[in-house]
Amino acid sequence: MSSAIRGLWATMDRCRIRGGGHKLRRLSEALILKELRHLPNRQSLSKRDGEQIHVSVRDLRDNLGPVTSLALGAVGFTIAAVAWVVHQFAPGMGWAAAITLGAIVAPPDASAATAVLRQLSLPHRLMVILEGESLFNDASALLIYRIAAAAAITGAFSGWNVVLMLALTCGGGVVAGVVLARVYLRLTVLLRDIPISVLLQFISTFGVWILADHIGLSAIITVVVYAMTLARHIPARTDARHRIASYTVWEVVVFVLNVLAFVLIGLQMRGIVMRLDPAQWRLYGLCAAAVSAAVILTRVVWVMSQNALARWRIRRFGVRLPRPMMLPTVGSGIIMSWCGMRGIVTLAAALALPTAFPYRDLIVFCAFCVVLTTLVIQGSTLRWLIQRVGLHGDGMVEREVGVARAETARVALDLLGKETSSFSLALRQKYAARLESGEQQSAGPRPVPTSAPISLHRSLVDAQRKTLMDLRARDVIGDAAFQAIEEELDLLELSSDPRLYPDPAPDGGKVHAKESLIK
Repeated sequence: MSSAIRGLWATMDRCRIRGGGHKLRRLSEALILKELRHLPNRQSLSKRDGEQIHVSVRDLRDNLGPVTSLALGAVGFTIAAVAWVVHQFAPGMGWAAAITLGAIVAPPDASAATAVLRQLSLPHRLMVILEGESLFNDASALLIYRIAAAAAITGAFSGWNVVLMLALTCGGGVVAGVVLARVYLRLTVLLRDIPISVLLQFISTFGVWILADHIGLSAIITVVVYAMTLARHIPARTDARHRIASYTVWEVVVFVLNVLAFVLIGLQMRGIVMRLDPAQWRLYGLCAAAVSAAVILTRVVWVMSQNALARWRIRRFGVRLPRPMMLPTVGSGIIMSWCGMRGIVTLAAALALPTAFPYRDLIVFCAFCVVLTTLVIQGSTLRWLIQRVGLHGDGMVEREVGVARAETARVALDLLGKETSSFSLALRQKYAARLESGEQQSAGPRPVPTSAPISLHRSLVDAQRKTLMDLRARDVIGDAAFQAIEEELDLLELSSDPRLYPDPAPDGGKVHAKESLIK
């Protein structure tokens, strides 16, 4: 049995080599960056409370059913539908190649949807389900893609061996991700240098991917589990400077790779158009339109049917929730079914096909059209649809932010209670106001902080910058002193955030009462 599985893996490796397979591995490695965009080990520095959404282990556990339904059920349903549709328009295409196309266009990219959704106030659970789906739908789709592509080239396929391989690769990926994350934590416990730390993040992440792929595990699942394990431990030993540098570098790299994927697919499309016989334009156009329609409609059908089933179960049997959260509604189902934009995974998987792959030009053409169609049609109408449905936020994240703000401020006030210096008195007043703000927010929505303190703070920083520039221009100070003070002013400017300057409570006596109790 194990020899059969090893034989299947070896067959897939031979397929990569025969068809320019090193290209498949190199392009597939870029997909880890897409996965890491959604993980909770990255911190937001400039977003409003609750706007930067990450998927936590707790939220995934609470929404395991919907996430699994989308990441496995919706992906499988889409693959089957697309394979059947394209086979009707191109009967000469084998089922293995048709399934390969289905696997390429099946996984949505949640980043396109959340880029729109984060600008609006929506239920936190909706965001969690979409982000959670995006973590795992790539793994299920690309495993099928790998198997179908190997079968299309070699003509060899064994269902029993495939089932065993899927179980071993997924389960082994989970174990490997946890183990490798703990090894990384051990080896980097004394690391303090920021450039080396950021560099090791890249080296270790790509290393984990390459290692998992080399031994036949699911590289995506391994990297996701690896990153989520790190996310539970890294924040306790990472300071603000490391976080700011890491976040900035990853944002730039992810953006560059997204652009690169579209550039590469554009170069591929030019070659396809030049090779295309005029008589084939009708076939290519019909196939692309049919596949695009199938991709959109299958998600709508799957999500709305699961949404109706969930609402029926709640009416019939009730529901027990671990914490307050949004229950499924028709409106939430409509929005979730429309958040099916495709992106970098579809492009990278299409580009990774060997040159000699059957119907490769048609598959790449259809993949590009699906990405373009979903981004234009669904992406441009998503905001309008949300406004028509009337879906509103539930305030869950804001309440939890208030609880965390109040509890952390309370700890700081407890420590300041033993201090008697004038500086500690100023800090005590600041943290008392922060405690009051957190308690108000945890009890319900709070008013938006006024901009007067922030404007004053920034105007002071701007005035200092002008003076600093003038001192250097008059040669009073040199570049070394200029850069030292410039860094200090940068830190002051970063502290110009409404969350750090909460408005005083309506009853100003409450803050003073809290201070007197602490004293």
